[in-house]
Amino acid sequence: MKEIQDFLKEFQKEMNWEIPDGKYNESRTALLNNYMLLTTEVSEVAEEFRAVFNKTAKIAKENEVSEEEAFRLSKECHQENIGKELADCIAYIVKFANYFEIDLEDSIYKKMHEVKHRVNKDQE
Repeated sequence: MKEIQDFLKEFQKEMNWEIPDGKYNESRTALLNNYMLLTTEVSEVAEEFRAVFNKTAKIAKENEVSEEEAFRLSKECHQENIGKELADCIAYIVKFANYFEIDLEDSIYKKMHEVKHRVNKDQE
């Protein structure tokens, strides 16, 4: 994860896509704009999922194959696009982490440990 954070930090600098760190209003505007862009990318992931489901139904109907086989074929068709959209999401998330100087790898491990060991409030 550290390599990805370092790569994207340099890439975003090269592309002049950094979140400015200095004046509050500039930073605030850039953070909100990038958050809006992230939510757009998340929506694009949802659109790809919808396309997978629609294509599954079409393949199953037109080719008289099981839904499972149609779903497998549909996932293969959309795998690359889903990967691109997920990469866009990760790039924005990493941009936020880099701006706030967060080690994402460390944060992920700590959060998953917390999740694994927390008591489910519904089961107390």
